[in-house]
Amino acid sequence: MHVAEGTAARDKPGMTLSWHPNLPVTRDGPIAVVRFDRPQVRNAFNLSMWEGLQATMEGLSAEDALRCVVLRGGGTDAFSAGADISAFAEERGDRAREDRYAQVLHASMQSIRLCLHPVVAMIMGVCIGGGAGIATMCDFRVGGEGIRFGITARNLGIWYPYAEIDPIVQMAGTGVAAEILIEGRIFNGREAYEKGLLSRVVPDAQVEAEALALAQRIAEGSPLSARFHKAALRKLRGPLPITPAEDYAVSDFTATEDFREAAKAFVAKRKPVWRGR
Repeated sequence: MHVAEGTAARDKPGMTLSWHPNLPVTRDGPIAVVRFDRPQVRNAFNLSMWEGLQATMEGLSAEDALRCVVLRGGGTDAFSAGADISAFAEERGDRAREDRYAQVLHASMQSIRLCLHPVVAMIMGVCIGGGAGIATMCDFRVGGEGIRFGITARNLGIWYPYAEIDPIVQMAGTGVAAEILIEGRIFNGREAYEKGLLSRVVPDAQVEAEALALAQRIAEGSPLSARFHKAALRKLRGPLPITPAEDYAVSDFTATEDFREAAKAFVAKRKPVWRGR
């Protein structure tokens, strides 16, 4: 993992730096754009990329000259399809590896929420599973009318973590959260906006321009004001009303037959056979 050094070079328009090879960061003045660059798998994240996303967000958060961070997918077909399920066989399995995976995923998601600067999600194409999780951790979400937005945890027998459910509830309420997590609804851009999941929706061809214009408007305001209000909104939420034991138990799904079957079914491109155990 490479960390770019030097501050003068970072101020050059179009300058690219990176904390991970699949997460290049383009810096244009006070705005940094992070690209999820695995278009061949719809920008899905393996464990290394989850670690890289945390390093990237923490590195950018430490840059005082920044004013806004934009997250986007490589290409226009996908923001991100979430976790790379084809990598589960080597990244997950026993409880020790599951615990590590859960810790990395949680830290990665929270690094977006805890970033000092406002974060904008530029959503084009598929925004599914962990990709939607990333988007909901951002402060703003700009999506195209034709996007596909949803969380497919139920299709894999996954139990979505409390800390990642919370922003959905805060934005859209428990009814919409139930549609996403229990019914498994996949929304287009207009539906996601009407449900409160997007900050704004625009024609697909205008997503990049609108997201960057939003970032520019943020950058033109007081950085201290933006940072205070971002932190204030987080602090007003307060701690989640769950115990450490309840939080830890979220990973119990990995010991179920259903999860193992679903992961195999995904790789084999067939429907899983649910047994409820």
